[in-house]
Amino acid sequence: MKFSTALFVSLLLPPVLLAAELPKEISLWPNGAPGSEDKAAKEVVAKSASGELSVWSIHNPSLTPYLPEKEKATGTAVLVIPGGGHRVLAITHEGYNVAEWLSERGIAAFVLKHRLARETNSTYKIELESLADTQRAMRLIHSRAKEWGINPARVGAIGFSAGGELVNLVCARFDEGKVDASDPIERQGSRPNFQALIYPGRSGDIQPATNFPPVFLACSYTDRKDISEGLAEVYLRFKRAGVPAELHIYSTGGHGFGLRASNQKPVGAWAARFEEWMADSGFLPKK
Repeated sequence: MKFSTALFVSLLLPPVLLAAELPKEISLWPNGAPGSEDKAAKEVVAKSASGELSVWSIHNPSLTPYLPEKEKATGTAVLVIPGGGHRVLAITHEGYNVAEWLSERGIAAFVLKHRLARETNSTYKIELESLADTQRAMRLIHSRAKEWGINPARVGAIGFSAGGELVNLVCARFDEGKVDASDPIERQGSRPNFQALIYPGRSGDIQPATNFPPVFLACSYTDRKDISEGLAEVYLRFKRAGVPAELHIYSTGGHGFGLRASNQKPVGAWAARFEEWMADSGFLPKK
């Protein structure tokens, strides 16, 4: 998703002014993220005229947990990765809104703030630091699964646009962890049990193998050609690889529809279809 401050009509606010609005975060690397040792710039938050937030200048990657009430908890968890073209994170409608929606339905959700490879003057790379943050996030969720009431066999990941690229990468390059690591988090595996790719970028790079987790796919007909047509081909690749897949292409919605209460179009119901798919696929307990 191409970012322009003109599109947002953004009001830049220092983080301290937004502290009351933002949920509590958990640092992925409390002692500093590898590769960010010399980064001292502060995180920047932009608030649009509609109240949605975008974030960049991230050097201390983190998770923001949305844990369901215990009486609602299903044991299922989802890592949520917003998009933003690897330049910013569209963290409200592709992050916090999604996580809150999931947690209200008994699904633990965790919004990832990862380092951005295409931000101006960034030294990070998608397949190095951004991927490392995604893998670390999956390991952290697994490491605290018991504490958070999560079934380790039902931990998935959902990504929007550029976030979908990272979900695909972590599914393609997962590992089972390092059993002899001094850091207990690094002993955990990084593979999601299921995945959702919502209008993902770089569809040509999505080349599923037989060991990929099941996938839920969604976009709109009015998105860019490489996404609206590309996702149809992605579905066929999963089919040919023998990996269970479900595809939704909505007639309208463009790019970046995310999850907004104001979106009453059919595309606005994609999250309900995702919940149904999780239940039908066995990732939610039967009611």
